Amino acid sequence: MSRDQRLALDAKLRKEPQTFGPVPVERLREGFAAFMGTFPVPAGVRRTPTELAGRPALLVEPEGDAQPGTILYFHGGGNVSGSPETALPLTANLVARTGFRAFSPHCRLAPEHPCPAGADDALNAYRALPGSGEDPPAIASAGDSRGGGHAVTACPAARDAGLPVPAAIVAFSPGPDYTGTGKSTDTKAGTDPLFTRESLPHTATMYLAGQDPDQPLLPPRPPRGPDRLPAPPAPGRHERTAPRRPRQARRARARRTST
Repeated sequence: MSRDQRLALDAKLRKEPQTFGPVPVERLREGFAAFMGTFPVPAGVRRTPTELAGRPALLVEPEGDAQPGTILYFHGGGNVSGSPETALPLTANLVARTGFRAFSPHCRLAPEHPCPAGADDALNAYRALPGSGEDPPAIASAGDSRGGGHAVTACPAARDAGLPVPAAIVAFSPGPDYTGTGKSTDTKAGTDPLFTRESLPHTATMYLAGQDPDQPLLPPRPPRGPDRLPAPPAPGRHERTAPRRPRQARRARARRTST
C-alpha cells in the first residue's frame, strides 16, 4: 500500500461513524457491515455459499484455473461482528493475487456465543479441510483483526489436537490484545483512526464474559518448537491494538534464524 493509499484510508476511517464504540451490538454490526461494504471486490473471482464444519462459509475461487493450495480466511469484527461477506474484499484480493481458492467460515459471535466459541469454530474449520481431502501443508491460515488472531491461535490448537499445522500464517493486524497492557494502547491515542481505549473494553467484555483475558486462545501466539511457522504479523504503524506484535515478529525471526 502506498503512502497516498494509507492517507486516503486513514481519512475514510475517521469520517465513518465509530463502529466499535460503546453502542448496542446490533448497531455495531450494522455499522461494521455498512463500512466494509464500501470496499470493492476485485474482478476475476467467484463466490459460492457453502458450509465448513457445520458453519456457513464462502468458497472464493479464481474464475480461471486455481493454483494448488487453499487459504482458510477468518473474518474480522472484534468477535462481536463481521462475516465472510464483510471480509470478502480482503479474501477476494488474496485469491486474485495468489490464484489459490479460499474458504471463509462464519465464526460465531459474542455476546450470544462468548469465548471460546470463535476459537473453537476456527479449529473446527481447519480440521474440516484435511478431512475433506486437502493436503495440510498446502493450507495457509489467514485473517484480519480478530480473524487474524484466530488464524494464529488455530495453529497451536490444531497441533495440540494432533493435527498437522498449516504451511503458513497470514495475519493482518491480528488482535486485539484483550489485556490492554501494551504501551501502544496509550502511545497511539489519536493516531489510530478506528479504536479508542474506551471502545476496546466494550467488545472485549462481550467476548470474554468474565474470563481471563490472558490465555492462549486470545493473544496472538504462534506455535513454538518444531511446529513453529513463518508468521509475520502485518500491523499498521498507527494501530493501538497490537502492542505485542513487534516483539512477536522479533521472536519469530529469531526462531527461524536458529534453525
